[in-house]
This record gives sequence, structure tokens and C-alpha cells, in this order.
Amino acid sequence: MTAKPVAGSSPKGSRKPGRRPAEYIAAVRYHDGTRDLVRVRNADDMADARAMVLDELDGVRAVVIAARH
Repeated sequence: MTAKPVAGSSPKGSRKPGRRPAEYIAAVRYHDGTRDLVRVRNADDMADARAMVLDELDGVRAVVIAARH
């Protein structure tokens, strides 16, 4: 007796979705008192995301980084 393949379980049809790169959101406060939210893509981790924000923006007083869901 042979088992019937379940729909979508064939090797040709099964695909593992690729892992999305991590995205972070940065809350930035500038020296002049203004603030902004910045989306950070392609960062390896939170430390890398923070470094990217500080490299790209001028006049930053404070940065808070959080992972996007």
C-alpha cells in the first residue's frame, strides 16, 4: 500500500521562506530639541544599528533602539 502525498508536501513544492534581515527603529533626539523616528535596515544587531544611526545623522543628542516586529 502506498501513501498519497499530502498537498504542498512534495519536495518540488516545498520552499522554506528565507529569513528576513532584522529591522530596527531608532528614536532620535537632536541637540536643538527636535526628535525623529528612523527605520534601520540591514543592521547585524542593535549595536550595529546604533552605530549606523550615529554615522548617518548629525547633531544627535540621544538614541534609543528597538527591534521592529
